[in-house]
Amino acid sequence: MEAKRSLGSSEARECDVVVVGAGPAGLMAARTLQAAGRSTIVLEARDRVGGRTWSQEIDGAFLEIGGQWVSRNQTALLELLEELGMETFTRYREGANLYLDRDGVRHEFTSEMFPAPEHTVAEMQRIIGILDELSAFIGPEEPWAHPMARELDTVTFNAWLRSQTEDAAARENIAIFLAGGMLTKPDHAFSALQAVLMATSAGSFSNLVDEDFILDRRVVGGMQSVSEAMEARLPADSVQLSTPVRTIAWNPDGGVTVFSDRVTVRAREVIIAVPPNLYSRISFEPPLPRLQHQMHQHQSMGQVIKVHAVYDRPFWREQGLSGTGFGPNEVCQEVYDNTNHQDHRGTLVGFVSDEVADQMFTLTAQQRRETILRSLAAYLGEEALTPEVYYESDFGSEEWTRGAYAASFDIGGLSRYGAHQRSAVGPLHWACSDLAAEGYQHVDGALRQGRRTAADVVDRLAGNTDDDAQHTDHVEENHG
Repeated sequence: MEAKRSLGSSEARECDVVVVGAGPAGLMAARTLQAAGRSTIVLEARDRVGGRTWSQEIDGAFLEIGGQWVSRNQTALLELLEELGMETFTRYREGANLYLDRDGVRHEFTSEMFPAPEHTVAEMQRIIGILDELSAFIGPEEPWAHPMARELDTVTFNAWLRSQTEDAAARENIAIFLAGGMLTKPDHAFSALQAVLMATSAGSFSNLVDEDFILDRRVVGGMQSVSEAMEARLPADSVQLSTPVRTIAWNPDGGVTVFSDRVTVRAREVIIAVPPNLYSRISFEPPLPRLQHQMHQHQSMGQVIKVHAVYDRPFWREQGLSGTGFGPNEVCQEVYDNTNHQDHRGTLVGFVSDEVADQMFTLTAQQRRETILRSLAAYLGEEALTPEVYYESDFGSEEWTRGAYAASFDIGGLSRYGAHQRSAVGPLHWACSDLAAEGYQHVDGALRQGRRTAADVVDRLAGNTDDDAQHTDHVEENHG
């Protein structure tokens, strides 16, 4: 296969498999390939590994700018942490939680359910039960194949909730955990099937609404350190940073040439381990099949501002509060104690999602800070207004992410395209948390998908003729 242009690449290399992206998925793919004896080069556009996990020291405070939590059922991540000898610590959760109702009235509670009127609580429990049943029946692996898939995928989650209950407070409280907490899109922008996938990928909807389950632990040293530890165990010089991939020239019968700003790599296969919204940043020669082009246009990132506020001490604990707060109509719909391991200072993390985040970005930086801190103070009192360190994580403006937390389909997209999103196209393979079944949108899912895709590539390189035929058929079908 003749490469068309070098795009300024000065170095030429060869290997069995190129991995595009050095986040958890790409690095796990590289580890799996290396363990199978396949030479691998990882090309990363950023000047760091970790992808959507990122830790930095800001004004003297250690902050996890990106993904950070470990859930109890995330066995792929937990097993990797054990293998790497990395420690975790439990999120602080002692004391009363806080709930701001529709009128902004502050309530303390220690029960599992929000302190809402009895009818609202009953409706929430009933709907959670329905979603748990749907999650169990549909499952995370092929939700698009279920007989109810199209029915659930062609109605928004908002409309589905309205069909289940007339209790507006119950609907708003349920939506916190999906629209704001996970998919970071308004509940009129994703389908009921997408909501069920989010729930079933976590084990159940009950798991999603249990913050002590889903936000259980953190990694000592930050989640990005997991990727750094994986990189350190790969052969020297196999991970190339500050190396954006610009073009992938591929042959449907096998073989690729990957052009980046710093190096050109010829390989037999390529694993593209970036989120789907970034696929269009790469030029493919020949162009991707029609199905791929259409599918990628129906996947998009959400929007969230992750707010970090560091204080001289965790003052809320003195008041018998956990630091956990929820408010369906607040600027910060969720607030948590995010104090670092063995840190005497106290850190709060708050989340401003979807359309509320859009509103915040119409303000000046100072106005936005004041508005967000007033929201934190509505939960935890006037001391929340004066942090020593204040920082906003905005992955929507980050060049090589452009959104958070992960990509999801628009209405009807999951049932229409879901079966194809992980399918290889000739020597092109896809791996990221956005495509995962279990652990969808989480580091756990990224690890699973990276390992799964790498295993498929190992089989293909070993000469699995059935797999080769399947790849070729897929390419021919989609080129029409």
